[in-house]
Amino acid sequence: MILNEITPVTATHAMSTPALAPAAPKRQAAILIVDDAPAQLGMMRSMMLQQGYQTFVATSGERALAIARQAQPDLVLLDIVLPGMDGMEVCRRLKAHPGTHNIPVIFMSARTDTDDIVAAFDIGASDYIAKPLRLAEVCARVRAQLQFRRTSLSQQQQADRLRLIVDSMDEGLMVIEPSGRIQYTNPACDRYLGYAAGELSGAALDDLLAPSVAQEYLDLFGQGMAQGADPACRGAREVLIRRRDGVLRAMDFTLTPMAADQPLFVALLHDITHHKQSENALQRAALADPLTKIANRRHFDSFMDKEWQRAVRSGEPLSLVVLDVDHFKGYNDSLGHAAGDTCLQQVAMALQSHALRATDLAARYGGEEFVLLFGETGFEAACALAEAIRAHVEALNIPNPRSSTSRWVTASLGVATIVPTQLDDIKEFFVCADRAMYAVKDAGRNGVRAVRMGATLDTIEAALAS
Repeated sequence: MILNEITPVTATHAMSTPALAPAAPKRQAAILIVDDAPAQLGMMRSMMLQQGYQTFVATSGERALAIARQAQPDLVLLDIVLPGMDGMEVCRRLKAHPGTHNIPVIFMSARTDTDDIVAAFDIGASDYIAKPLRLAEVCARVRAQLQFRRTSLSQQQQADRLRLIVDSMDEGLMVIEPSGRIQYTNPACDRYLGYAAGELSGAALDDLLAPSVAQEYLDLFGQGMAQGADPACRGAREVLIRRRDGVLRAMDFTLTPMAADQPLFVALLHDITHHKQSENALQRAALADPLTKIANRRHFDSFMDKEWQRAVRSGEPLSLVVLDVDHFKGYNDSLGHAAGDTCLQQVAMALQSHALRATDLAARYGGEEFVLLFGETGFEAACALAEAIRAHVEALNIPNPRSSTSRWVTASLGVATIVPTQLDDIKEFFVCADRAMYAVKDAGRNGVRAVRMGATLDTIEAALAS
């Protein structure tokens, strides 16, 4: 009988043989049978066909390797004794080739010494059947290996699909051990943090986190995400994470315990640097005067309220300067609004140069009126600052042809200083500085008038009038 080594043979071509075992699953699997004995090969082929399997046959090791790489069978039934290359070497080469290393191999051999069997399993065989063959046993072992292969392939496909999903995520993903050691990072995480693939494996998470939160997470890992763990660390939060180049980036960081044989944590990272930059830019724009680029009234009111409360707690003095540009309407009428805008911008920059501390703020309060707040600044220091500001404005040498006070643009400044208590009113503080400024205007402009608060408004007005 001549055997076809290349063209697969199906059950429709097989001779009729008695049923040896229950029918195989409906899905047709492909089996490569390798044996140099024609009678044995024919019997095995007929049996596999009767079971519903697609079959390929080969009578030499070289031919078996060629068919396996081309046809990719689901299983190989392999005799050990073959002409030329023996079955052991065929199995070694199948397992060494990336296209065939996952194909299960069942040896069929009259060699039953323990050393031969152990050697077969050592080179990757899935099973070993001694000759003479018991056909029902062969069918059972083939079914078992095919089922195991289907299960393994299904699991591998699921794992590959999951890996593809993880690798395609826009969010960074880390798998972290309870010690805080990073076990795995996906490509997005590597990209966010500037590392090569696999470079973060084995690194410590606390080396990446800003010190302010690193210890919190180490403590959390030690508690195993117990119910009593710090709720700030559970779920999503915004943290600063250090990139490979040392730059801290703002990221949303979500940590979740993972149900597994060993305790692990999954961390999701989403880079929000651009979002934070846009958010900060919007916040700055909302708090800045669009013309002069210094603080606007809204920002100043909020700042003054915070500094007032801080001064109440600390007992430190707080000083307020209210400034109005003299004869500004005449300046606008004579030189135009474009020149007026430029004038206000120059005045604003001059004021800004005198508000340099974190407790100081210069702002445009409306029109040609500006305000400056100086925290932790007493009466004498505030008066000196106000006089320096007045002189600075005049020294800008901005011509003002309509001014009856000076040939240059000048300003009138009112100063109020207070050590506030819970009984004081912040509105009265502003009113005092404003009235002091108007007292300067009434006296001829381009000057400073200061009030030390601590008396009633009537007393202050009397002091301003004197």
